Order: sequence, then structure tokens, then C-alpha cells
Amino acid sequence: MDSNAIRDSTILVTGGAGFIGSHLVEALAPHNEVRVLDDFTTGDRAYLPDDVTVVDGDVRDPIALQKAARGVDVIFHHAALVSVTQSVDDPRRSNQTNLEASLLVLEQARQEDARVVVASSAAVYGHPETLPVPETASTTPTSPYGVQKLAADQYARLYEGLYGLETVALRYFNVYGPRQRGPYSGVISTFLEQARADEPITVEGDGRQSRDFVHVSDVVRANLRAATTDAVGEAYNIGTGQRTTILDLAETIRTATGSDSTIVHREPRSGDIRHSGADTSKATRQLGFDATVGIESGIRSLVGDDRSNAATDTALEPNRGGGSYR
Repeated sequence: MDSNAIRDSTILVTGGAGFIGSHLVEALAPHNEVRVLDDFTTGDRAYLPDDVTVVDGDVRDPIALQKAARGVDVIFHHAALVSVTQSVDDPRRSNQTNLEASLLVLEQARQEDARVVVASSAAVYGHPETLPVPETASTTPTSPYGVQKLAADQYARLYEGLYGLETVALRYFNVYGPRQRGPYSGVISTFLEQARADEPITVEGDGRQSRDFVHVSDVVRANLRAATTDAVGEAYNIGTGQRTTILDLAETIRTATGSDSTIVHREPRSGDIRHSGADTSKATRQLGFDATVGIESGIRSLVGDDRSNAATDTALEPNRGGGSYR
């Protein structure tokens, strides 16, 4: 656990049974009273330690939120509809989950005088004008999801200045790691599934587009720092500061899995961001945060985890498709 970790506190993690949320709960539970608010549409109860309090409910429900947040010291807000595609298809529903619910969380936090750490996104930047992207870069999202994350990010920082509520917004770049499953789980889990099955690894476009892939364990560390920092009312990029091309990623995965998969190309997606990478100097300076897991070691650990799980559980469900480069 991070040396700056929060301890002896009452904590709520919204979306705490999901990919990032469950890792955060796992890190917090040994030293805090932890509550999880989740409706389990994408989360999994099996990811949660036995000693956490679970409120089975929707973050959009004020009654469920009030029940879960009563008396808490810190709220880590990770409940979200993370699909860019779904936000385009149904922006009103996405807005209810990603923005309106975030306002409910901030208002409830005001009632409890609780710090709020908000999961924001690199999607707030849209097509970056410069690389690496600093927090001061222009914010021109290219999807309803990005607009919603930007608005929630701005609201969080406004609440600190307007109401004195302690808030921190963490702008995640491309997070990956164990438990990243489902139809919108990301390009790494998609490539791993294809490589393990010796199926063609499908790269959209020429594969020279690049992303900043950050391991979920580093994201957890960033959250722990955000829970204790004095530098509140700010947004921070959370990434590695290193960019990896999609072709290099495919080769790394093929090597790590010992796969015979070929790499094939298909049509690029319309409007896809060409390059994305975080300037993490502000997080280093003000949070004392630096990523510790490089992409090659992160992929090797994922492959090792998969093999270990397969050896003990032959019924393990494989990751499902739907790669996103965002």
C-alpha cells in the first residue's frame, strides 16, 4: 500500500465493484471502513473483499447515494458509463450517469463535508494540439462522453472554490490491468484475447497512432495520493508520460503470450484521435505521483495472471472484444 495512503477513515467508492473501483477498494479495505455503491450492471461482487459494506443501488438515485455516503470522510467517484459509443448513441442517458450523478455526489459530499476524488478522463482534451498534453491544454472533447467528463471535472474544481469542498479530479489516460472485461474494455484486453486464441490481432488503421497506457495499480496509487494531498481544487493527468504505438503494443502482446497470431489491419475509425500522451509533471510536483509500471512489464504481469488463473480455474471467462484506443 502507498506510504501516503489514507487510513482509519470511512470511505465510499461509487462504482466500487468495477475495474478501477474494485482495485481501489482492495487497497483501502485493510485500513479503513469502506462502502461500495454499485448497481452491478458491469461490476462484479466477486471482486469485493468480504469486509466492505455494499449498497446495491444506482448512483443516480439520491436515496441510495445518501444511504451509502452518510458519515463518510472521502468519496472516490468512479461510477460512470464509460462507453464513448454509447454516449454518442444515447447522450441523454450517458449524461444522467456521467454528469447529473456527479452533481449528486458533489452535493451529498457537501452535506457530509467529505473530500471527493473524481475520476476524469483524457477524453476532455479531444485532439491534442501539443504532446505531451498538459492540464492547461485546450479542452475540446469529440464525444458526449468527453463533454460530460469535462463538465464533471470542472464542477469538482468549482465546488472547491465556491463552497470550500475539498476535491481532486484525476484525468486518466488509457488504463489497463486485471479485471478489465466487457465489450468496452480496451485495446489491450482485446489484443490479449486474440493473441491467446492465436487469432489475427486486428489493428485499426496503420497502427502508428499512439497512446499513454497506465497500469491500474498506478491509478490506485494516484487516488491514494489525491485523498491526502493539500493541493485540492485541481485536475491532474494520470498516465506514464510515455507513448506506445498500437503496432508496438500488438508486437509486445504477441511476444509476451508466445502467440502465432498475425497482425492485420482494417479500416481506421472515423474521428479517432491520432496521438495522446500525458504531461505528468504536475502530478509529480503536487501529488508526489509517478507511474511505476512500464507497458512491457505490465503486459507480462497480465499474461502471468491469466496463466495462473487458468491453471486454478478452467472455467475462467476470457476477456471479450471491443477495443478502444481512447
